[in-house]
Amino acid sequence: MDDKQALIDLVREKALQFGNFTLASGKQASYYLDCRTVTLDSAGANLVARGMLQLLGEDLPDAIGGMAIGADPITAAVITLAGQRGTPLRGFIVRKEAKAHGKGREVEGPVQPGDRVVIVEDVVTTGGSSLRAIEKARAAGLEVRGVLALIDRIEGGAEAFAAQGLRLQTLLTIRDFGIQPPEN
Repeated sequence: MDDKQALIDLVREKALQFGNFTLASGKQASYYLDCRTVTLDSAGANLVARGMLQLLGEDLPDAIGGMAIGADPITAAVITLAGQRGTPLRGFIVRKEAKAHGKGREVEGPVQPGDRVVIVEDVVTTGGSSLRAIEKARAAGLEVRGVLALIDRIEGGAEAFAAQGLRLQTLLTIRDFGIQPPEN
């Protein structure tokens, strides 16, 4: 990633907090990454979008998206930058629950069965949120090709995705902040 240090600095300034926290996975942690403060910041959104487009490389999927709400600003930033570059890339949102009205969809956006997609996420711990997004995307007929994340806490997410036949790629890991992941 070209601007890795700038992203590290921004995450350290805006998102990394120390204390006692309960994570979405249910795990207890001595630090928390509130990456929405980065992905909803104009400089952060640009850094994340550039980095993720670099990770995607030349073989772009048809669409990217993930579980609402953490993936939404990432999806928006990446597809906007792709559009500015004249690169076709669509986005989608995976709902936590199907809508009770309208078409009752769990996956929203301009995607259709058979589309090749990549799941995006802000922070991966055990991978639970992205695994739910993968399950719902596959149920909608989408071909999930991998997972991209802003930060990997290195607490089992990559292994959980590998068990699904998917590779996790990240812009950063918790080690980029001098924090060692817990021993398993």
